[in-house]
Amino acid sequence: MRLRAVISYDGSQFSGYQIQPGKRTVQLELERVLQTIHKGELVKVVASGRTDAGVHATGQVIHFDSPFTLSMDSWRTALNVQLPKDIRILFVEEVAADFHARYHAAGKTYRYKWSLEEIQSPFERNYTVHVDRYKPNVELMKEASVHLLGTHDFSSFCASKTSVKDFIRTVRSIDFEWKEESNQLHMVINGSGFLYNMVRIIAGTLWEVAIGKKNVDELPGILQSCDRKKAGKTAPAHGLYLEKVEYS
Repeated sequence: MRLRAVISYDGSQFSGYQIQPGKRTVQLELERVLQTIHKGELVKVVASGRTDAGVHATGQVIHFDSPFTLSMDSWRTALNVQLPKDIRILFVEEVAADFHARYHAAGKTYRYKWSLEEIQSPFERNYTVHVDRYKPNVELMKEASVHLLGTHDFSSFCASKTSVKDFIRTVRSIDFEWKEESNQLHMVINGSGFLYNMVRIIAGTLWEVAIGKKNVDELPGILQSCDRKKAGKTAPAHGLYLEKVEYS
């Protein structure tokens, strides 16, 4: 049967999701445990997309195939018992044999977190980006973000080291949430799909607008230029969370 799982992981101690020679990755840990369960047989895991080193996930989606007919709760328990504590299986279900976690994804939601605490807790250092010396203008961020909504060529918001040929993507929404109890600002972005580092570059660019390094009216020109150098800096990885993957 083909199984789909929703997983969560703390990206702090991983070199990203995808397997890399000699490095600890989320995919490596998942396949290691599945190989043990399948008595030495390699079981390939496919994810909705890869995340970079330091990036977290609260709703990543994977699929894999297995000849075992365990109940869904048994699958979740069997995996969680053997996985390291920084990866958790939240939900498992059987899906159609042709389901594909990556190719069938219809949209994704990411969350980016900034901390404005004067003194950041050492327990938050890997999970929010500390920006205590700034007072961001969130209204300007909202105004600037409107220019990014819709379907555009997002070449300006894609890391240069990519093999992708099609840079057209659709951003459906960008919202900002102020978490008063923790003194945090969150950006929540939803779209049909995202280019390499696209969310972090959007976060970095909108942050520069918020602190006065860029103007709101620069955004249309940045988009139209298709020039990565025109956009802002790539925001740090540890503030980013893959929150949800949507399927039609």
